[in-house]
This record gives sequence, structure tokens and C-alpha cells, in this order.
Amino acid sequence: MCGIIGILSSGDVAPQLLDGLRRLEYRGYDSAGIATLVNGRIERRRAEGKLVNLAAELDADPLPGDVGIGHTRWATHGVPNEANAHPHATHRVAVVHNGIIENFQSLRAELAADGHNFESDTDTEAIAALITRELEGGASTTQAVAATLQRLEGAFALAIIFAGEHDMMVGARRGSPLAIGYGDGEMFLGSDALALAPLTKRICYLEEGDWAVVTRYGADIYDEDGALAEREVRETELSGALIGKGNYDHFMQKEIFEQPAVVGDTLQSFINAATREVTLPPLPFDLATVPRITVVACGTACYAGWVAKYWLERVARIPVEIDVASEFRYREAPLPEGGVALFVSQSGETADTLAALRHCRKLGQHVVSVVNVSESSIARESDVVLRTLAGPEIGVASTKAFTTQLAVLACFVIAAAQARGTIDSDRAAALAGALTEVPSRMAEVLNHDDDLRALAVDVAEARDVLYLGRGTAYPIALEGALKLKEISYIHAEGYAAGEMKHGPIALIDDSVPVIVLAPPDELFEKTLSNVQEVIARGGKVVFMSDAVGVDRLAAQAWASVVMPRVDDFVAPLLYAIPVQLLAYHTAVVKGTDVDQPRNLAKSVTVE
Repeated sequence: MCGIIGILSSGDVAPQLLDGLRRLEYRGYDSAGIATLVNGRIERRRAEGKLVNLAAELDADPLPGDVGIGHTRWATHGVPNEANAHPHATHRVAVVHNGIIENFQSLRAELAADGHNFESDTDTEAIAALITRELEGGASTTQAVAATLQRLEGAFALAIIFAGEHDMMVGARRGSPLAIGYGDGEMFLGSDALALAPLTKRICYLEEGDWAVVTRYGADIYDEDGALAEREVRETELSGALIGKGNYDHFMQKEIFEQPAVVGDTLQSFINAATREVTLPPLPFDLATVPRITVVACGTACYAGWVAKYWLERVARIPVEIDVASEFRYREAPLPEGGVALFVSQSGETADTLAALRHCRKLGQHVVSVVNVSESSIARESDVVLRTLAGPEIGVASTKAFTTQLAVLACFVIAAAQARGTIDSDRAAALAGALTEVPSRMAEVLNHDDDLRALAVDVAEARDVLYLGRGTAYPIALEGALKLKEISYIHAEGYAAGEMKHGPIALIDDSVPVIVLAPPDELFEKTLSNVQEVIARGGKVVFMSDAVGVDRLAAQAWASVVMPRVDDFVAPLLYAIPVQLLAYHTAVVKGTDVDQPRNLAKSVTVE
């Protein structure tokens, strides 16, 4: 959601700012802009739409300046147009902002009464106007910022530059992430380490309520009470080399095909291949006595959590509650003493999930997170981090992050089951062994790419698509439908196959593709019966099962995908791939923006 970059350097910074914004495109945006100081004056270039439009503005009217800030905006207050694009500025200050200022209407009314003429519909412009009013009342830059921050209610990450101040930027965060990058005689601000990857590897993450005065040679960081604070500067693992598309047409395509490698890397961090033993980081609680696990996540990560619920309850015999993060706090669910709250997030910055984490901590829960970004807020605020090793995921539609989340959760389940004595060492070794085979089985599934590309031509003509599954295949059906909706804009729904008779069957006709995920488990026969009901009503069934399962349906299926036969436990990791590929190729056929689908953001950092 939105992206920020700021640079203090010795030469013109606009080209670097534009490059940084390109690295932030994955977050989702609908306008962009840059502001620099030119002989002490604030100058801006802004454009609606993609960065190519901003680049064209800069080509036509170059922007010099050795200090500057840039922004990719995802519209909240005000439509996406040039007037609402960041940076917002007065003659004294320019501001870029991620988040939402909840009291902006009262602030705007107050400022308008003081004579400020607003040029946009955004909440952000009020920030620039407040700082300007403080400056014109005689406050120093730091005093003006401190006073303004006290007036703001809501979530924000801010980068601010000031007219006449060529050796200063100010950054601030409350509820949205912001990092400081340390260079050699130059300094940076960024929404995340990826924005700064080619510029520096030395990163400091501001903590909740922090704000910082940044010069070319360092930063003074203040906590929310205004006291000077020490924050750790660490070496980030990211580099600019990690974020290219290589020989692939889209990041999503590249990330789908990276799954055998990154799932293998992730599993190796938990499983000893020689002994097939699963090892977790040290836990501050006893898995054997945990009364309940509460799983909280958003979107695709929530579907990973649903698979984990099936696994944990069936294999480890632990009661599990699961909820989407945006609803969890408001249910005010009672949580048991000694319970574990498990949070799943690719970015580790999802606002709803982070708020739920803090809620659970207040209620005395042990906090475990499954995250892909070790420096993220969720990771830093967890008791235990179970790291996915997916690497940077740029495509908005999550693929490799999802399967690595499943891999980590599977290892957690095996460890929990052993601790509780619900499986013996032989079964634990068998499950771990099945997991270690997943990367090679994934490579086999990827060989269906051409078949799924051909199938996508017909699926792209559909108005509605249904996905069906039972057991752990049900969350994968939900995930498949989400993927298709996200990037092809075709209406799709996932259902538990047994629920089809309770409504969705009314939608079945010969124009509706029905994607059926049917691993050969103990529920296969029941799934097959549901499929026969679809076929009897003219539905176009795409049947995904192993060779024996596909043969059972014979010529009745519209299309089939033969999956490897594996232990039922690991089937979700494999069945995720064909639904990803089908969604990808359908979007390509329809000509949509695969990596940056409309209205979506990679990391949702506002509630």
C-alpha cells in the first residue's frame, strides 16, 4: 500500500528516486510523484497512473536537486489524479505519506478557517499545512514536526523536506513501517528495505511512534515522548539483484516457477534431511500443554492458516480458532490462559494483522509469527518467528509466499504433534520425508504449464468460475478462486464441495467452468459424487487428481490435470500450483496487468 523513498545525496537525486519508486511498484499504486529542493525552493513533478507517466514528465521537464522525496499513491481520500498525487506541498514544506489520518476533516476545517486554501481532496495535505502554520508561527523545523505529530490521529509513515534545508529530511511512523538507510555521506528513507536495496544494506527500522531528523551523515531518532532513542542498525539480506524478472514475462510467472527452490530452502531450515527430524526455534511455551491456537491472517495468508487448522486439529489434536485479522479484534473473542496466537503474513507489515497481534499480546497470548521479512514489524514484535525463505515477492498475487507458508506450518504441525504424543517418531519421520519430496514433485506439476496455458484460453471466456475441494483441498479452492479474481477480474468462488448442494449448484450450466481439487484421500469418493452432480447439470469440470483419480472420471471431465501421488499431508502444497498457473495464464489471455492488478496493493498497511 503506497510507497515512500527519500534521498539526501551530493548529486541530483531524481533519477534514484524514480528507480526507488519502481522497486515499490509491487505495493500497488495509482499515481506517483517526486519533490526536490532546487536552490532552496520546493519543486514537484506528479502524474496520474503508472510510473511511465511520471518518467515522461521528468523527461520533458527535468528535476534537479540533491535532496528529495518520492511516493507511489494508492488512493484512499480523493480520486487518483495529479492534484491528489503526492508529494503535497506548501512554499515551506513537502510531505509524502502512507496511511490514513483519521481526524483530517476537523484539521482541514480548522486550517481552512485560518485561511489555508486546499488544492487536493487528501488527508495528507493537512499535514503539510499544519507544519507550515507552525513554521510561520516561529517554530523550528523539529518543533514544527513534533507539534504536528501530536495533532495527528490514525496511521502514518511520513517523509518531509523543508524549503532552504538542503541537509535535512524528517521521517516519522505510527502504524505504518518506515526505514532509515545509512550510506557513505548520503542517507535514505524508505517504506521497506526493498526500496533501498541497491542504495545501501545498512538499515534501521523506526519503532512505533518514532520520528527522525536525518542529515547526510546520520540520524537523530526520537521516541513518541520526544526523547532521543537508540535503534539498531542492521545489515539487510536484500539486494537489488534479487528483484529482476530474469527471462520471465512477469514477476508472478517467475515466482511460481521459483517455488521448488524456495520451498526447498525453507524446508531445509527446519528439517534435517539425514534424520528427518524437525527442529523449531526455541519456544517460550510447551507445545504439549497449549490449550488452543488462534490463527490470524489476511487474504492468501489466511488460507494458509486454514490448511494449518486442518493439520493441527487432525494431526496434533490441538483446538484451533481462525479468523481474518480485520474481524478478529472486533469479535472480542475470549482467549485461554497460556494460549498461542499464530500470525501469518508475507510482508510482516499488514496493518490488521499487526493490530491483532498487539491485541493478543495484551490478552497474555504467546505470539508466534510466520513471516517472509525478518526485519518486519510483526517479526520484531513476536516471541517466536518461523521464517519463510521465499525471497522478495513482487507480484501482488501471492504465490511462492503461500507455499512457503504452508511448508513452515507443516513443520510446526509435526513438531506440535510429536510434543503432544499424537504421532510417534516413525510417523513424524514419514511426514518430514514427504515434505522433503515436495520440491521435486512441484517441478513435476510445473510441467503442466503448457496444458494450463491452453485451458486458460477457454476459461478466459467465462463470466463465473467455481472451485471445489474437501478437507485441506477446500482452502486451496478458496485460494484458487482468489487468484483468478485478483488478476483476471473474472468472478470466482471457492466452496467446500459438500456445500455445493446448499446453493452454488444453482449456478451450474454449460458456461461455468468448475475446478475440482480431488487429491486421493479418504474424502475422494465424496468429492467424486459431488463432481457427478456438476456433470449431470452440464458443468464444465476441470478435474485435478492423481492418475488413478483422473481415470475414475474418464471422459466425463472437460479437462484433467494429473497430479503426483503423494502423502495426503503434503497435497495442499502441490495442488496450489495448478490453480496459480491457471489464474496466471487466464490473466495473460485477458490482457490484464498481472503483476499490479487494478485496485490492489501488495502490502495493506492501513486498516
